[in-house]
Amino acid sequence: MTAAEDLFGALRRAPDVEAPELVAVDATDRLLLDEAAAALALCGPGEVAVVDDAYGALTLGAVALHGASDVRVAQDLLVGERALALNAGRTDLTGTYRQLPLDEVAAGARVVLVQAPKALDALREIAERVAAVAAPDVTVLVGGRVKHMTHAMNDVLGDSFGDVSATLARQKSRVLVARRPEPAPSSFPRRQEHPDLGLTVCAHGAAFAGTKVDIGTRTLLGVLEEQAPGAGTALDLGCGTGVLATVLARSRPGLAVLAADQSAAAVASAAATAEANGVADRVRVVRDDAADSLDDASVDLVACNPPFHVGAAVVTTAADRLFAAAARVLRPGGELFTVYNSALRYKPVLGRVVGPTRVARQTPKFTVTVSTRR
Repeated sequence: MTAAEDLFGALRRAPDVEAPELVAVDATDRLLLDEAAAALALCGPGEVAVVDDAYGALTLGAVALHGASDVRVAQDLLVGERALALNAGRTDLTGTYRQLPLDEVAAGARVVLVQAPKALDALREIAERVAAVAAPDVTVLVGGRVKHMTHAMNDVLGDSFGDVSATLARQKSRVLVARRPEPAPSSFPRRQEHPDLGLTVCAHGAAFAGTKVDIGTRTLLGVLEEQAPGAGTALDLGCGTGVLATVLARSRPGLAVLAADQSAAAVASAAATAEANGVADRVRVVRDDAADSLDDASVDLVACNPPFHVGAAVVTTAADRLFAAAARVLRPGGELFTVYNSALRYKPVLGRVVGPTRVARQTPKFTVTVSTRR
């Protein structure tokens, strides 16, 4: 086998969701590394940066296959950071990279490898942050699946770089190449007023729904306002921009509110949203994976709008992990308020994992359930 096959064959998604259709290394990882090979060979220590490496293929590939050293890495998802660390251990590459925030990761970098995010705003924030601090001769390579790449991505990169081009596609993946950075102040986090909710929402580029309040969250908010019991401690599990946490804190002055998410962009957004609405002193925001930083039986109420996509795949295991987390952190008798796409029919799962579950509201598109911890 080649060195690449040896390396990539050792990588795993753990501790993230595993499923037959989900992989730890994809064609985009391979294409990015191949397209960057010549530029990587010219880089010294600390001159290579990687953004949103899913499970470590880009970081470890740059080190093991192309001689990069002291690689700097920014990953939005905590599960990605943990997977990279585990994969580095499996391949004897621990200590070859450093984790840094997005606004610092590309400082002085001459090559930046990026797994293209799905959201244009996420790409825009990456481009702005990289252009502001990278070396003048930086080459930024943004790779993604062809079906998810649009000309608008070229335009977004073009707002921060003077030269943007595209490579030929290979195995349904393509790479955009950006050069000649044009630094400008970042446009994030963004703010939007929602007069109907009396709420200001702040969002970084990768935060789910951006500054909007999605329909599922609105449906859950209605039930929480009408049916949520008195509680001492509440958790917004998978908090996104922190809308649920902020509304709970604002409407119940005596409530201690936690907001938790594995996304760095979500955590920063939730903190900004709480600050913008005057409740930063009563909303504690933490970055963790499925509430793993919280003690067992430590919360009275959990509100959750779980994801049902992992990448492009529709899977239920991502939500299942959050349901199990809610069951663990809820005190006996505590309640989990959940909203989900009605077609997913989570009620039996919630009944099994958490406890007796009733439907509090149902529309053709969304269902809100309340589960009582056994």
